[in-house]
Amino acid sequence: MDVIVRPLKESDLDEADRIMRLAFGTFIGLPDPMRFAGDSEMVRTRWHARPEATLGAEMEGRLVGSNFAADWGAVGFFGPLSVEPALWNRKVAQQLLEPTMDLFARWGTRHVGLFTFAQSAKHVRLYQKFGFWPRFLTPIMACTARARAIPPDISKFSEIPRDNRQEALARCRELCEAVYEGLDLGREIIAIEAQGLGDTLMLGDGSRLDALALCHVGAGSEAGSDTCYVKFGAVRPGANAPLNFERLLDACDAFAAARGVSRVFAGVNVARHDAYRRMLARGFRTEIQGVMMNRDNDPGYNRPDSYVLDDWR
Repeated sequence: MDVIVRPLKESDLDEADRIMRLAFGTFIGLPDPMRFAGDSEMVRTRWHARPEATLGAEMEGRLVGSNFAADWGAVGFFGPLSVEPALWNRKVAQQLLEPTMDLFARWGTRHVGLFTFAQSAKHVRLYQKFGFWPRFLTPIMACTARARAIPPDISKFSEIPRDNRQEALARCRELCEAVYEGLDLGREIIAIEAQGLGDTLMLGDGSRLDALALCHVGAGSEAGSDTCYVKFGAVRPGANAPLNFERLLDACDAFAAARGVSRVFAGVNVARHDAYRRMLARGFRTEIQGVMMNRDNDPGYNRPDSYVLDDWR
């Protein structure tokens, strides 16, 4: 049967969500695969953030799979990529990946990667066909949120007057550029605000930010109930980076507690060795572990002195 790959439509979202939960829940062996990811959302949040960056695979007039590409300026990744389990091993995923690579080429994305199951030789082989190579593990870690005073130099994007938001986005972009040339989280920050998914925390005063964290909170976001999920966090490189990383984690703790959730959830690639060790020391423990695969084996910002939190699932 022929597979047609086309842009995902809003009318596809219920079916795309069903296939995604069924596929991942089946692969990891859940007794009820449809309980995968609980009441968190990934399909709808990512479609609403940028519909033109989403793809659907159609066979005989019905949706059988989907993929989502993220555009973080010079950095991009894709996922969740999912296919109806009855059609596994039919090359549907490969046919979704080809136009996904075209998207990154059109955007001029320099550093492209993905997160996949570290234990799955099948997944690694698939992505190697497209030039991706496994590097370090990425643990997705959780810790109990502790009530803390929010640092006085923390501001929230939601509280910035609309007339001043472009200036705030420029400050966030300048910080991200210091981490990796061309890195820009502006689309994610706007999506969080527009969809009411959480907030972006900004650490610093004046015109220069020291750190930022993009946080989803609660059911209907990518966090799920009782969770604050740090989708991305970054600290300005330099001598003060370790201290500012601790302060940023304090701010995420305080934000989670203030929003009435008990867990903070975040990913950190273990190539960022000191950041990983500091999270362990604070009580973070791994709940999910995968491997990051990067195109052309490019390390990107995965360095021992990099204080970045991210999750490319």
